[in-house]
Amino acid sequence: MVQVVEPRHAVTLADYESIADLSGTVRSLRQEAESRLAGLDGRRVVMVNSTAQGGGVAEMLPPLLSIMRELGIDAHWLVIETRDQDFFRLTKTLHNLIHGAGDPNLAATDRDVYDRVSAENAAAMEEHLRPGDVLVIHDPQPMGAGAILRQKMDIAAIWRCHIGLDKETPETRAAWDFLDPYLKPYDHAVFTAPEYIPSSLAGRSTIIHPAIDPLSHKNRHLQVHEIVGILANAALIKPWGPVLTPSFAEPAKRLQADGSWAPATEPEDFGLLFRPIVTQVSRWDRLKGFLPLMQGFVALKRDLETRTDLEEHHRRALQLVRLVLAGPDPASVDDDPEGKEVLAELCAAYRGLPPHLQADIAMISLPMSSKKNNALIVNALQCCSDVVAQNSIQEGFGLTVTEPMWKRAALMGSCAVGIRQQIRPDLDGVLVRHPEAPEEIAETLDALLADQAKREVLGRSARQRVHDNFLVFTQVKSWLELLTNTIADRWPKS
Repeated sequence: MVQVVEPRHAVTLADYESIADLSGTVRSLRQEAESRLAGLDGRRVVMVNSTAQGGGVAEMLPPLLSIMRELGIDAHWLVIETRDQDFFRLTKTLHNLIHGAGDPNLAATDRDVYDRVSAENAAAMEEHLRPGDVLVIHDPQPMGAGAILRQKMDIAAIWRCHIGLDKETPETRAAWDFLDPYLKPYDHAVFTAPEYIPSSLAGRSTIIHPAIDPLSHKNRHLQVHEIVGILANAALIKPWGPVLTPSFAEPAKRLQADGSWAPATEPEDFGLLFRPIVTQVSRWDRLKGFLPLMQGFVALKRDLETRTDLEEHHRRALQLVRLVLAGPDPASVDDDPEGKEVLAELCAAYRGLPPHLQADIAMISLPMSSKKNNALIVNALQCCSDVVAQNSIQEGFGLTVTEPMWKRAALMGSCAVGIRQQIRPDLDGVLVRHPEAPEEIAETLDALLADQAKREVLGRSARQRVHDNFLVFTQVKSWLELLTNTIADRWPKS
């Protein structure tokens, strides 16, 4: 089966152009599109991924495709579906191997599973394709289906890889050896960083950075009363008076000391509006570095008891600071079977802490039933955070870094390649060299919390960095160039 997804996006190019610091960028995009449309030759662009919600790809596609349509490109979105959980377990294993993690000894039956589901998806996708289309496949899950269709039909095919590792290991070799037969039919590939390109794709790959939509619910500017209202509606704070908007149908939930989940204001208001806050928002994935971040924060709190080197303001900040670890309800992310397992591990670590440290850490499960509400919650959490962390062990790119950079947040990232692509050390944020080292994390958080002026300088630079490099308009320009070049190569004019 395959799901046809309508890329709903209420914002128009005119809306972007009406904003002072975006108007020039939008005008430049319009000019680029006008010069490229003839090269598209009226062909359709069909993008395919493995989930309509949860994760960066599902968030990027609606604005990307909607802007393409407004510029005159016939763009579409398909999502593959299967009831075979072995398939998604395998593709999650491949995802981890490409990041250098996991057991490289794949089972002999894995290829049978991948081939079977790929053939089923290819048959379903074929009904939505026609000769002359440009098929864009995102990540390993639909890769096999795309390869089948490229060999069977008169189409062009591009594979877009959002993950990678900047070195070759037994794990990465195992993944690329497995995927290599399916890569061969593709006309071109797209990666986030040059370091990610395997040797088999050298010479036929392009770098396109992921990007954010500055007017999406997750990234648009929020007034103070909007932030307060969103947090109250999500049960993340206790409102001090009447709130204009109604409570969300599904609230955010916070892990309790007994292992149950309850509204995040239980057992007490967490202090999001008046305490120093450190926040990480990611999928529940071991490679996101949640556990060492929690351990680093615990080390920061424990060391406070014996430190004699602190000025009063610094000491007070460390006493009051709290940590938010937030991620989606794992049951809502169809292509990530490890989410529940990883969340269970983090919950066990949290429950092993003494009560006074539990009180300083909030494990938050974010509702996914409403994409809008989920995005607004993430936006509000990032806006009321003094430091936003992304402590990834490996990171393909990390839109959870780009988003708070746009909001002028002070960022603490790891040295994973995707994060290094964005944060220039000590200019747009600070980087932890060893994201699995709690003491280094504690030292880095300590330095950021001690220096409000530095946090403000980092935040201003971070926003400018995103404006210049990581907004959706730059991404659309890059895709226009790649699509026209691919079409010219695939169907050369006599």
